[in-house]
Amino acid sequence: MYIPKAFKLNDQAVIEKVINENGFATLFSQHKGRPNATHLPLMLDEDSCYLYGHFARPNSQWKDIEGQMVLAVFQGPHSYISPTWYETGTAVPTWNYLSVHVYGSVELIDEEKSTMAALLQLIDKYEGPDSTYNLNEIDADYIDGLRKGIQAFRIKITEIEGKAKLSQNHPKERQERVAEQLAKSEHTNDKLIAEWMMAQLMNNG
Repeated sequence: MYIPKAFKLNDQAVIEKVINENGFATLFSQHKGRPNATHLPLMLDEDSCYLYGHFARPNSQWKDIEGQMVLAVFQGPHSYISPTWYETGTAVPTWNYLSVHVYGSVELIDEEKSTMAALLQLIDKYEGPDSTYNLNEIDADYIDGLRKGIQAFRIKITEIEGKAKLSQNHPKERQERVAEQLAKSEHTNDKLIAEWMMAQLMNNG
């Protein structure tokens, strides 16, 4: 990923925040001599050493992925930035966004216990603490049938790079103007980018 110095994410906690808040990733690998991608949820382990996920077995991408160096892309919020928000007319439109790229080697998981543990963690994350859903209460035969329909895997992380393009290459006053305009928007992405920009401004004093 092309990352100018001003936009590079160096804080591991911030990188993990982007991953955890945008867990529905795009996983790229080589399949039959051409690039292939699947959109799927991925879970980062507590030590940030592995990503866990699973394919539907009819998805043939998993069949030759083991041992490959793959790329998982976590796309955070993004917003169009209008030059009309600047104090000058000498400007062009741009786009603010956050993204994290994770590289690593794939290991297939065939052990039933490990597969179920990964599924439970995924469900716990997205169901939330107040949910009444409990996978362990579902009919065992039904769950066994579903389990046979997926292929679990983990990615041993070798490199992580993060980018936060939040108008850092502009003067502070202009960043504030942009953040104020985004905060007024009805679109969730715009509001999230505004929050990131305002947090950045606060951290930089």
